Amino acid sequence: MEKKYFFAVDLGATSGRTIVGTIHEGKFDLEEVTRFPNNLIEQGGHYYWDIYALYFEIIRGLKEVARRGLEITSIGIDTWGVDFVFIGDDGAILRNPRAYRDPITFDAMDDYLKHVISRKEVYDITGIQFLNFNSIFQLYAMKREGNSALRHAQKILFVPDALSWMLTGNEVCEYTIASTSQLLDPRTKQLDERLLSSLGLTRSKFGKMVNPGTVIGVLTDEVQRLTGLGPVPVIAVAGHDTGSAVAAVPAKDEKFAYLSSGTWSLMGIETKDAIISDLSYERNFTNEGGIEGTTRFLKNICGMWLYERCRLEWPDEVRKLSHPELQGSAMQVEAFRSIINPDDPAFAAPASMIGAIQQYCRDTNQPVPETPAEICRCIFDSLALRYRQVFQWMQEFAPFRLEVLHIIGGGSLNKFLNQFTANSTGATVLAGPQECTAIGNIMMQAKAARIVGDIWQMRQIIANSIELVEYKPQDKSVWDAAYEKYLSIVGKK
Repeated sequence: MEKKYFFAVDLGATSGRTIVGTIHEGKFDLEEVTRFPNNLIEQGGHYYWDIYALYFEIIRGLKEVARRGLEITSIGIDTWGVDFVFIGDDGAILRNPRAYRDPITFDAMDDYLKHVISRKEVYDITGIQFLNFNSIFQLYAMKREGNSALRHAQKILFVPDALSWMLTGNEVCEYTIASTSQLLDPRTKQLDERLLSSLGLTRSKFGKMVNPGTVIGVLTDEVQRLTGLGPVPVIAVAGHDTGSAVAAVPAKDEKFAYLSSGTWSLMGIETKDAIISDLSYERNFTNEGGIEGTTRFLKNICGMWLYERCRLEWPDEVRKLSHPELQGSAMQVEAFRSIINPDDPAFAAPASMIGAIQQYCRDTNQPVPETPAEICRCIFDSLALRYRQVFQWMQEFAPFRLEVLHIIGGGSLNKFLNQFTANSTGATVLAGPQECTAIGNIMMQAKAARIVGDIWQMRQIIANSIELVEYKPQDKSVWDAAYEKYLSIVGKK
């Protein structure tokens, strides 16, 4: 079979990449084309993304592909969730999109749930975890402030859909990215009219709902001229990066949990239907759209955000250390000396992450970690214990026994935290692939091109192409005692 080339755009909250992937003889291969920063812009008391810079970088990647003479079959774009772009009635972007860490949302969620629609009603409609930056609360905050871009918006497009529109001129609302908004009913798989109405919006403000694998359109004449490419199709992949990542879990069957490990950690299972109950509401679990009509039942956990922010604060001699060097030094200090709840609001956006961790330990009458090694150990111990708590909850919801935990994403390379996670949860951990989001993006393009059949064939190709690293649980009694200490400090929520 002739080798096919697919172009994936994978955008995270700190950086982005363009990647060419091929599928040939039952295996895939990836090559990074370009890498670039995704800078958070602070201006006028707000945080923005530079949507034009991201578009420029996509064009730059496509030009490089054309320069190499590669004939790409299609293009797919995935990004982080919840954020969106306003388009005016003249077909122009009205303003750079607000970033989800914008402080305008800090009190918007509580205000909305108190004065507009109750927390329980919103959850019963959407099954989505309550986070202050969800699209529904961003839009409410903008409406409350009299945001002029919202007031004049003809269309509201989620970030991957906006970039696809810039390439094709066609407006769509891809299902997996829309599902992160807390505006979508997973039963009907449509945006909910009541929630939209509560924001003064109508369904017509959003593009046509499409599923992963749909052809959005082909590159416009302008983009063809800029890049030197022809009318290449742009595919709606799983536009939410976690949706693409989970599509790339190399599982053998449905009896698995996954941990997408990066700045955020997302732990979940894949189910046929949404799980919306009093218990899932109490524990703040979320139901997000997956490929082939599946639901990603999961919980957001703070993840390596804690470590990344501390690393920025440490002096140059510490930051010059490689991750294995710094993390290795953390393994030499006392275990479980200081424990935090990684999901405590104190760690959402503190002026100093080191200061926030130290203050949490003071407030809970624990030894205060001082050195980078002590702080790093505190973070890793605490994350692994939080993973255990969520994994146990996940087993209660799962309609099958969870036999393995797949760790995917950049965090799959973190051998210390991977082993801690196996020890803490008592589950066998399989780590890899690191490039899961790009792989899932490319696999959905391959499915649209009818090179692969269903999700299980995709996963078989992935399993054939990579080597997973296995971590078996160790030191059960030590971790059992640590978990009891964790619960005594952070509670059971």
